[in-house]
Amino acid sequence: MYALNDEQALLAKLRYNRLIDIFTGVACYSLRSHLRTTVPKLGQVETDEIYIGVDKRGAHYVFPVQAKGGNDLLSVVQIEQDIALCAAKFPSLICRSIGAQFMEDNLIALFEFEEGKEGVVISAEKHYRLVPGEEVTVDDLQTYRDHQI
Repeated sequence: MYALNDEQALLAKLRYNRLIDIFTGVACYSLRSHLRTTVPKLGQVETDEIYIGVDKRGAHYVFPVQAKGGNDLLSVVQIEQDIALCAAKFPSLICRSIGAQFMEDNLIALFEFEEGKEGVVISAEKHYRLVPGEEVTVDDLQTYRDHQI
């Protein structure tokens, strides 16, 4: 209720609603926000948040998150730097780079990026609308049950 529409508000909504866990299917926790460090061949880089996670098979992940609020847009350069940061600082973990963007009030877009032969590409995208619990109806719950993957 008290969050604004800036980057910090978006990061808070991601944490509070466990959206990184839901989006990735991996149990995660926020290790650090605004990590500023040096990466070989790049120099100083900063990522908005680092999550660490483990899946049901026991594989360990690192999720660098770039968050953009207001009119700011995600940058491929920042995503490339996040991937390089993970390779340098977390070489034994599986890196899955995440971008988060406010679309409109209480609508958040999450993107997963991966490096391919053509450079960084979006490998997954989902949108999440945050609503108060009392607005979720029995019909909504039935719809979710009927569309299980």
